Amino acid sequence: MIPAATAPVVICVVVAISILLMLIRPRNIPEVYWICAGIVVLLILRLISLKLTGHALLKAVDVCLFLIGMMLLSELAREHGVFDWLSSIAIRRADGSCARLFALVYVIGTVVTILMSNDATAVVLTPAILTAVRKAKVQPLPYLFVCAFIANAASFVLPISNPANLVVFHGAMPPLAKWMLSFGIPSVLSIVTTFFVLRLIFQDELRAGIENGVEEYILNSNGKLVVASVGLVVAVLLWASYFGKDLGLPTFLAALVITAVVCIKEKSNPLTLAREISWETLALVGGLFVMVDAMVSVGAMEYTKHWLAQAESLGVAAGQLVTGFLVGTGNNLVNNLPLGLIAGRTVQATHVRTSLADAVLIGVDLGPNLSITGSLATILWLIALRREKLDVSFWDFFRIGVIAMPLALLAALAGSILVQFWFPAS
Repeated sequence: MIPAATAPVVICVVVAISILLMLIRPRNIPEVYWICAGIVVLLILRLISLKLTGHALLKAVDVCLFLIGMMLLSELAREHGVFDWLSSIAIRRADGSCARLFALVYVIGTVVTILMSNDATAVVLTPAILTAVRKAKVQPLPYLFVCAFIANAASFVLPISNPANLVVFHGAMPPLAKWMLSFGIPSVLSIVTTFFVLRLIFQDELRAGIENGVEEYILNSNGKLVVASVGLVVAVLLWASYFGKDLGLPTFLAALVITAVVCIKEKSNPLTLAREISWETLALVGGLFVMVDAMVSVGAMEYTKHWLAQAESLGVAAGQLVTGFLVGTGNNLVNNLPLGLIAGRTVQATHVRTSLADAVLIGVDLGPNLSITGSLATILWLIALRREKLDVSFWDFFRIGVIAMPLALLAALAGSILVQFWFPAS
Protein backbone atom coordinates (compact mmCIF):
# COMPACT_ATOMS: atom_id res chain seq x y z
CA MET A 1 0.00 0.00 0.00
CA ILE A 2 1.45 3.37 -1.03
CA PRO A 3 1.36 6.03 1.75
CA ALA A 4 -1.16 8.77 1.04
CA ALA A 5 1.53 11.46 1.22
CA THR A 6 3.55 9.94 -1.60
CA ALA A 7 0.61 8.77 -3.75
CA PRO A 8 0.47 11.93 -5.91
CA VAL A 9 4.17 11.65 -6.75
CA VAL A 10 3.90 7.96 -7.62
CA ILE A 11 0.86 8.57 -9.85
CA CYS A 12 2.63 11.36 -11.74
CA VAL A 13 5.75 9.21 -12.16
CA VAL A 14 3.77 6.23 -13.48
CA VAL A 15 1.86 8.47 -15.90
CA ALA A 16 5.05 10.16 -17.10
CA ILE A 17 6.86 6.85 -17.66
CA SER A 18 3.86 5.37 -19.49
CA ILE A 19 3.63 8.34 -21.86
CA LEU A 20 7.40 8.29 -22.43
CA LEU A 21 7.28 4.59 -23.34
CA MET A 22 4.27 5.29 -25.57
CA LEU A 23 6.36 7.82 -27.51
CA ILE A 24 9.55 5.78 -27.91
CA ARG A 25 7.78 2.39 -28.39
CA PRO A 26 10.54 0.04 -27.12
CA ARG A 27 10.77 -3.15 -29.24
CA ASN A 28 8.04 -1.61 -31.44
CA ILE A 29 5.40 -2.56 -28.89
CA PRO A 30 2.24 -0.53 -29.76
CA GLU A 31 1.50 2.63 -27.77
CA VAL A 32 -1.69 1.30 -26.18
CA TYR A 33 0.11 -1.45 -24.26
CA TRP A 34 2.32 1.01 -22.41
CA ILE A 35 -0.65 3.16 -21.40
CA CYS A 36 -2.71 0.14 -20.31
CA ALA A 37 0.27 -1.23 -18.39
CA GLY A 38 0.49 2.05 -16.49
CA ILE A 39 -3.20 1.86 -15.60
CA VAL A 40 -2.79 -1.72 -14.39
CA VAL A 41 0.10 -0.61 -12.16
CA LEU A 42 -2.02 2.20 -10.71
CA LEU A 43 -4.88 -0.23 -10.04
CA ILE A 44 -2.63 -2.86 -8.44
CA LEU A 45 -1.05 -0.24 -6.18
CA ARG A 46 -4.57 1.01 -5.34
CA LEU A 47 -3.65 4.52 -6.43
CA ILE A 48 -6.84 4.71 -8.48
CA SER A 49 -10.15 2.94 -7.99
CA LEU A 50 -12.28 0.97 -10.43
CA LYS A 51 -14.94 3.65 -9.96
CA LEU A 52 -12.56 6.40 -11.14
CA THR A 53 -11.50 4.22 -14.06
CA GLY A 54 -15.09 3.60 -15.09
CA HIS A 55 -16.04 7.28 -14.88
CA ALA A 56 -12.99 8.25 -16.96
CA LEU A 57 -13.84 5.70 -19.63
CA LEU A 58 -17.39 7.03 -19.81
CA LYS A 59 -15.97 10.49 -20.52
CA ALA A 60 -14.04 8.99 -23.45
CA VAL A 61 -17.14 7.51 -25.10
CA ASP A 62 -18.00 10.57 -27.22
CA VAL A 63 -14.46 10.83 -28.63
CA CYS A 64 -14.35 7.09 -29.30
CA LEU A 65 -17.71 7.14 -31.09
CA PHE A 66 -16.45 9.99 -33.25
CA LEU A 67 -13.27 8.06 -34.06
CA ILE A 68 -15.19 4.88 -34.94
CA GLY A 69 -17.48 6.82 -37.27
CA MET A 70 -14.61 8.58 -39.03
CA MET A 71 -12.62 5.34 -39.30
CA LEU A 72 -15.58 3.60 -40.93
CA LEU A 73 -16.04 6.45 -43.40
CA SER A 74 -12.32 6.52 -44.19
CA GLU A 75 -12.21 2.77 -44.76
CA LEU A 76 -15.30 2.91 -46.99
CA ALA A 77 -13.68 5.70 -49.00
CA ARG A 78 -10.39 3.78 -49.28
CA GLU A 79 -12.05 0.48 -50.21
CA HIS A 80 -14.15 2.07 -52.94
CA GLY A 81 -11.31 4.06 -54.47
CA VAL A 82 -12.25 7.58 -53.37
CA PHE A 83 -8.68 8.47 -52.37
CA ASP A 84 -7.25 6.85 -55.50
CA TRP A 85 -9.73 8.90 -57.53
CA LEU A 86 -8.66 12.13 -55.82
CA SER A 87 -4.99 11.27 -56.36
CA SER A 88 -5.50 10.59 -60.07
CA ILE A 89 -7.32 13.92 -60.43
CA ALA A 90 -4.30 15.69 -58.94
CA ILE A 91 -1.86 13.98 -61.33
CA ARG A 92 -3.97 14.58 -64.41
CA ARG A 93 -4.77 18.21 -63.56
CA ALA A 94 -1.09 18.94 -62.82
CA ASP A 95 -0.48 19.02 -66.58
CA GLY A 96 3.12 17.85 -66.26
CA SER A 97 4.11 20.36 -63.55
CA CYS A 98 5.41 19.16 -60.18
CA ALA A 99 4.70 22.57 -58.68
CA ARG A 100 1.07 22.39 -59.80
CA LEU A 101 0.81 18.82 -58.52
CA PHE A 102 2.15 20.01 -55.15
CA ALA A 103 -0.57 22.68 -54.94
CA LEU A 104 -3.31 20.23 -55.98
CA VAL A 105 -2.23 17.64 -53.39
CA TYR A 106 -2.22 20.41 -50.79
CA VAL A 107 -5.78 21.41 -51.73
CA ILE A 108 -6.97 17.79 -51.63
CA GLY A 109 -5.29 17.25 -48.27
CA THR A 110 -6.93 20.39 -46.93
CA VAL A 111 -10.41 19.30 -48.03
CA VAL A 112 -9.99 15.75 -46.66
CA THR A 113 -8.71 17.10 -43.34
CA ILE A 114 -11.55 19.59 -42.97
CA LEU A 115 -14.31 17.13 -43.83
CA MET A 116 -12.93 13.74 -42.69
CA SER A 117 -10.42 14.66 -39.95
CA ASN A 118 -6.65 14.84 -39.93
CA ASP A 119 -6.29 11.09 -39.34
CA ALA A 120 -7.85 10.38 -42.75
CA THR A 121 -5.31 12.67 -44.42
CA ALA A 122 -2.25 11.41 -42.57
CA VAL A 123 -3.09 7.71 -42.61
CA VAL A 124 -5.43 6.98 -45.54
CA LEU A 125 -4.75 9.68 -48.13
CA THR A 126 -0.96 9.30 -47.83
CA PRO A 127 -0.74 5.75 -49.32
CA ALA A 128 -3.02 6.78 -52.21
CA ILE A 129 -0.86 9.82 -52.97
CA LEU A 130 2.28 7.68 -52.76
CA THR A 131 0.89 5.16 -55.26
CA ALA A 132 -0.07 7.95 -57.66
CA VAL A 133 3.25 9.81 -57.57
CA ARG A 134 5.19 6.58 -57.99
CA LYS A 135 3.20 5.85 -61.14
CA ALA A 136 3.95 9.39 -62.31
CA LYS A 137 7.67 8.79 -61.55
CA VAL A 138 8.23 11.90 -59.45
CA GLN A 139 10.08 12.38 -56.16
CA PRO A 140 7.41 11.38 -53.58
CA LEU A 141 8.62 13.06 -50.39
CA PRO A 142 7.34 16.64 -51.03
CA TYR A 143 3.80 15.34 -51.55
CA LEU A 144 3.97 12.96 -48.60
CA PHE A 145 5.15 15.75 -46.31
CA VAL A 146 2.18 17.77 -47.57
CA CYS A 147 -0.15 15.05 -46.25
CA ALA A 148 1.50 15.13 -42.83
CA PHE A 149 1.67 18.90 -42.43
CA ILE A 150 -1.73 19.88 -43.80
CA ALA A 151 -3.30 17.22 -41.56
CA ASN A 152 -2.41 19.47 -38.63
CA ALA A 153 -2.42 22.90 -40.28
CA ALA A 154 -6.08 22.55 -41.35
CA SER A 155 -7.26 20.60 -38.34
CA PHE A 156 -9.09 23.43 -36.58
CA VAL A 157 -11.14 24.73 -39.49
CA LEU A 158 -14.15 22.77 -38.16
CA PRO A 159 -14.78 20.92 -34.88
CA ILE A 160 -14.82 17.64 -36.87
CA SER A 161 -11.40 18.25 -38.44
CA ASN A 162 -9.44 16.76 -35.53
CA PRO A 163 -10.43 14.38 -32.71
CA ALA A 164 -8.25 16.54 -30.44
CA ASN A 165 -10.87 19.29 -30.79
CA LEU A 166 -13.35 17.05 -28.99
CA VAL A 167 -10.74 16.31 -26.33
CA VAL A 168 -9.90 19.94 -25.61
CA PHE A 169 -13.53 21.12 -25.55
CA HIS A 170 -14.90 17.92 -24.00
CA GLY A 171 -18.44 18.64 -22.84
CA ALA A 172 -18.16 22.33 -23.75
CA MET A 173 -17.88 22.41 -27.55
CA PRO A 174 -18.61 25.93 -28.86
CA PRO A 175 -21.52 26.20 -31.33
CA LEU A 176 -20.48 26.24 -34.99
CA ALA A 177 -21.02 29.98 -35.50
CA LYS A 178 -18.81 30.81 -32.52
CA TRP A 179 -16.23 28.24 -33.67
CA MET A 180 -16.02 29.77 -37.16
CA LEU A 181 -15.71 33.26 -35.71
CA SER A 182 -12.89 32.19 -33.39
CA PHE A 183 -10.93 29.90 -35.72
CA GLY A 184 -11.87 30.92 -39.27
CA ILE A 185 -9.13 33.51 -39.79
CA PRO A 186 -6.47 31.66 -37.73
CA SER A 187 -7.01 28.43 -39.67
CA VAL A 188 -6.75 30.20 -43.05
CA LEU A 189 -3.50 31.84 -41.95
CA SER A 190 -2.20 28.47 -40.71
CA ILE A 191 -3.01 26.75 -44.02
CA VAL A 192 -1.56 29.52 -46.20
CA THR A 193 1.63 29.94 -44.13
CA THR A 194 2.31 26.20 -44.07
CA PHE A 195 1.84 26.00 -47.85
CA PHE A 196 4.35 28.74 -48.62
CA VAL A 197 6.92 27.36 -46.16
CA LEU A 198 6.69 23.85 -47.65
CA ARG A 199 6.69 25.28 -51.18
CA LEU A 200 9.90 27.17 -50.42
CA ILE A 201 11.60 24.21 -48.74
CA PHE A 202 10.86 21.86 -51.66
CA GLN A 203 11.39 24.40 -54.43
CA ASP A 204 14.29 22.46 -56.01
CA GLU A 205 12.34 19.18 -56.21
CA LEU A 206 9.30 20.98 -57.63
CA ARG A 207 11.17 22.43 -60.59
CA ALA A 208 11.11 19.00 -62.25
CA GLY A 209 8.42 17.87 -64.64
CA ILE A 210 6.15 14.84 -64.42
CA GLU A 211 7.66 12.13 -66.63
CA ASN A 212 4.74 9.75 -66.76
CA GLY A 213 0.98 10.24 -66.83
CA VAL A 214 -1.56 8.06 -65.07
CA GLU A 215 -4.79 6.59 -66.30
CA GLU A 216 -8.00 8.29 -65.32
CA TYR A 217 -9.58 6.62 -62.31
CA ILE A 218 -13.34 6.27 -62.69
CA LEU A 219 -15.41 6.04 -59.54
CA ASN A 220 -17.95 3.22 -59.60
CA SER A 221 -21.48 3.64 -58.27
CA ASN A 222 -20.46 2.59 -54.75
CA GLY A 223 -17.61 5.09 -54.77
CA LYS A 224 -20.02 7.85 -55.80
CA LEU A 225 -22.39 6.74 -53.06
CA VAL A 226 -19.59 7.00 -50.49
CA VAL A 227 -18.67 10.52 -51.67
CA ALA A 228 -22.31 11.62 -51.44
CA SER A 229 -22.62 9.96 -48.05
CA VAL A 230 -19.57 11.76 -46.68
CA GLY A 231 -21.20 15.01 -47.74
CA LEU A 232 -24.37 13.99 -45.91
CA VAL A 233 -22.44 13.08 -42.76
CA VAL A 234 -20.63 16.41 -42.80
CA ALA A 235 -24.00 18.19 -43.10
CA VAL A 236 -25.35 16.23 -40.12
CA LEU A 237 -22.27 17.01 -38.03
CA LEU A 238 -22.36 20.69 -38.91
CA TRP A 239 -26.02 20.74 -37.89
CA ALA A 240 -25.13 19.13 -34.55
CA SER A 241 -22.21 21.53 -34.11
CA TYR A 242 -24.41 24.51 -34.94
CA PHE A 243 -26.59 23.66 -31.94
CA GLY A 244 -23.59 22.88 -29.71
CA LYS A 245 -24.33 19.13 -29.49
CA ASP A 246 -21.77 16.37 -28.89
CA LEU A 247 -20.44 15.05 -32.19
CA GLY A 248 -19.58 11.46 -31.29
CA LEU A 249 -23.00 9.83 -31.43
CA PRO A 250 -24.17 11.58 -34.64
CA THR A 251 -20.90 10.60 -36.37
CA PHE A 252 -21.20 7.01 -35.23
CA LEU A 253 -24.85 6.60 -36.20
CA ALA A 254 -24.42 8.28 -39.59
CA ALA A 255 -21.41 6.09 -40.40
CA LEU A 256 -23.32 2.95 -39.36
CA VAL A 257 -26.23 3.83 -41.65
CA ILE A 258 -23.92 4.53 -44.59
CA THR A 259 -21.96 1.32 -43.99
CA ALA A 260 -25.20 -0.68 -43.88
CA VAL A 261 -26.47 0.89 -47.11
CA VAL A 262 -23.21 0.25 -48.98
CA CYS A 263 -22.84 -3.31 -47.66
CA ILE A 264 -26.45 -4.18 -48.54
CA LYS A 265 -26.03 -2.66 -52.00
CA GLU A 266 -22.91 -4.67 -52.80
CA LYS A 267 -23.89 -7.67 -50.65
CA SER A 268 -20.66 -7.58 -48.66
CA ASN A 269 -19.86 -8.52 -45.07
CA PRO A 270 -19.68 -5.42 -42.80
CA LEU A 271 -17.41 -7.32 -40.39
CA THR A 272 -14.54 -6.88 -42.84
CA LEU A 273 -14.86 -3.13 -42.34
CA ALA A 274 -15.10 -3.52 -38.56
CA ARG A 275 -11.76 -5.35 -38.61
CA GLU A 276 -10.15 -2.29 -40.20
CA ILE A 277 -11.07 -0.07 -37.26
CA SER A 278 -8.05 0.68 -35.09
CA TRP A 279 -9.38 -0.67 -31.82
CA GLU A 280 -5.95 -0.11 -30.28
CA THR A 281 -6.35 3.63 -30.88
CA LEU A 282 -9.71 3.62 -29.10
CA ALA A 283 -8.20 1.78 -26.14
CA LEU A 284 -5.33 4.29 -26.13
CA VAL A 285 -7.76 7.21 -25.98
CA GLY A 286 -9.69 5.59 -23.12
CA GLY A 287 -6.46 4.87 -21.25
CA LEU A 288 -5.32 8.47 -21.56
CA PHE A 289 -8.63 9.67 -20.13
CA VAL A 290 -8.06 7.40 -17.12
CA MET A 291 -4.51 8.69 -16.60
CA VAL A 292 -5.56 12.32 -16.75
CA ASP A 293 -8.37 11.67 -14.25
CA ALA A 294 -5.85 9.96 -12.00
CA MET A 295 -3.71 13.11 -12.04
CA VAL A 296 -6.76 15.28 -11.39
CA SER A 297 -7.71 13.14 -8.40
CA VAL A 298 -4.46 13.96 -6.60
CA GLY A 299 -4.45 17.66 -7.41
CA ALA A 300 -1.74 17.57 -10.06
CA MET A 301 -3.75 19.97 -12.21
CA GLU A 302 -3.25 22.76 -9.68
CA TYR A 303 0.11 23.43 -11.32
CA THR A 304 -1.37 23.78 -14.79
CA LYS A 305 -4.14 25.99 -13.41
CA HIS A 306 -1.50 28.24 -11.86
CA TRP A 307 0.47 28.43 -15.12
CA LEU A 308 -2.68 29.28 -17.09
CA ALA A 309 -3.59 31.98 -14.56
CA GLN A 310 -0.10 33.44 -14.96
CA ALA A 311 -0.56 33.50 -18.75
CA GLU A 312 -3.93 35.23 -18.35
CA SER A 313 -2.31 37.97 -16.27
CA LEU A 314 -0.02 38.87 -19.20
CA GLY A 315 -2.87 40.39 -21.21
CA VAL A 316 -4.68 39.23 -24.34
CA ALA A 317 -1.90 39.27 -26.94
CA ALA A 318 1.02 38.17 -24.78
CA GLY A 319 -1.11 35.58 -22.97
CA GLN A 320 -2.24 33.98 -26.23
CA LEU A 321 1.27 33.90 -27.70
CA VAL A 322 2.84 32.41 -24.57
CA THR A 323 0.04 29.86 -24.12
CA GLY A 324 -0.02 28.85 -27.78
CA PHE A 325 3.73 28.34 -28.04
CA LEU A 326 4.05 26.53 -24.70
CA VAL A 327 1.22 24.14 -25.60
CA GLY A 328 2.43 23.78 -29.20
CA THR A 329 5.95 22.89 -28.11
CA GLY A 330 4.71 20.69 -25.27
CA ASN A 331 2.83 18.47 -27.74
CA ASN A 332 6.14 17.18 -29.01
CA LEU A 333 7.28 16.17 -25.54
CA VAL A 334 4.17 14.27 -24.42
CA ASN A 335 2.00 13.96 -27.61
CA ASN A 336 -1.05 16.10 -28.28
CA LEU A 337 -3.68 13.64 -27.02
CA PRO A 338 -2.58 13.59 -23.35
CA LEU A 339 -1.61 17.25 -23.50
CA GLY A 340 -4.97 18.13 -25.07
CA LEU A 341 -6.76 16.30 -22.28
CA ILE A 342 -4.73 18.04 -19.59
CA ALA A 343 -5.02 21.47 -21.21
CA GLY A 344 -8.73 21.07 -21.89
CA ARG A 345 -9.44 19.97 -18.34
CA THR A 346 -7.43 22.92 -17.02
CA VAL A 347 -9.26 25.42 -19.23
CA GLN A 348 -12.65 24.11 -18.11
CA ALA A 349 -11.65 24.10 -14.44
CA THR A 350 -10.22 27.63 -14.39
CA HIS A 351 -12.84 29.32 -16.62
CA VAL A 352 -10.17 31.46 -18.27
CA ARG A 353 -11.12 33.96 -20.96
CA THR A 354 -12.03 32.68 -24.41
CA SER A 355 -8.83 33.95 -26.01
CA LEU A 356 -6.65 31.61 -23.91
CA ALA A 357 -8.91 28.63 -24.62
CA ASP A 358 -8.56 29.39 -28.34
CA ALA A 359 -4.77 29.59 -28.02
CA VAL A 360 -4.73 26.23 -26.26
CA LEU A 361 -6.66 24.57 -29.08
CA ILE A 362 -4.49 26.14 -31.79
CA GLY A 363 -1.37 24.96 -29.96
CA VAL A 364 -2.74 21.43 -29.52
CA ASP A 365 -3.74 21.13 -33.20
CA LEU A 366 -0.83 22.88 -34.90
CA GLY A 367 2.01 22.07 -32.49
CA PRO A 368 2.49 18.48 -33.78
CA ASN A 369 3.94 19.87 -37.01
CA LEU A 370 7.20 20.37 -35.15
CA SER A 371 8.14 16.69 -34.82
CA ILE A 372 6.97 13.15 -35.53
CA THR A 373 6.18 12.56 -31.85
CA GLY A 374 3.68 15.45 -31.77
CA SER A 375 0.54 13.50 -32.58
CA LEU A 376 -0.68 9.95 -33.05
CA ALA A 377 -1.69 10.78 -36.65
CA THR A 378 1.89 11.78 -37.50
CA ILE A 379 3.27 8.63 -35.89
CA LEU A 380 0.82 6.54 -37.93
CA TRP A 381 1.87 8.51 -41.04
CA LEU A 382 5.47 7.51 -40.40
CA ILE A 383 4.51 3.86 -39.89
CA ALA A 384 2.54 3.89 -43.17
CA LEU A 385 5.60 5.21 -45.02
CA ARG A 386 7.88 2.61 -43.51
CA ARG A 387 5.54 -0.12 -44.70
CA GLU A 388 6.18 1.25 -48.20
CA LYS A 389 9.97 1.07 -47.65
CA LEU A 390 10.34 4.84 -47.29
CA ASP A 391 12.56 5.96 -44.44
CA VAL A 392 11.79 9.35 -42.89
CA SER A 393 13.82 9.97 -39.75
CA PHE A 394 13.00 12.18 -36.78
CA TRP A 395 15.49 14.74 -38.07
CA ASP A 396 14.09 14.67 -41.62
CA PHE A 397 10.74 15.75 -40.18
CA PHE A 398 12.17 18.11 -37.58
CA ARG A 399 14.31 20.14 -40.02
CA ILE A 400 11.08 21.06 -41.86
CA GLY A 401 8.88 21.30 -38.77
CA VAL A 402 11.23 23.66 -36.92
CA ILE A 403 10.56 26.22 -39.67
CA ALA A 404 6.97 25.43 -40.66
CA MET A 405 5.38 25.00 -37.23
CA PRO A 406 6.55 28.20 -35.46
CA LEU A 407 5.72 30.40 -38.46
CA ALA A 408 2.26 28.87 -38.95
CA LEU A 409 1.58 28.96 -35.20
CA LEU A 410 2.63 32.61 -35.01
CA ALA A 411 0.38 33.46 -37.95
CA ALA A 412 -2.59 31.56 -36.48
CA LEU A 413 -2.16 33.13 -33.03
CA ALA A 414 -1.82 36.58 -34.60
CA GLY A 415 -5.08 35.93 -36.42
CA SER A 416 -6.72 34.86 -33.18
CA ILE A 417 -5.49 38.03 -31.45
CA LEU A 418 -6.96 40.14 -34.26
CA VAL A 419 -10.30 38.33 -33.90
CA GLN A 420 -10.31 39.12 -30.16
CA PHE A 421 -9.72 42.82 -30.87
CA TRP A 422 -12.32 42.97 -33.65
CA PHE A 423 -14.93 40.89 -31.79
CA PRO A 424 -14.18 41.27 -28.05
CA ALA A 425 -17.25 39.26 -27.05
CA SER A 426 -16.18 36.19 -29.07
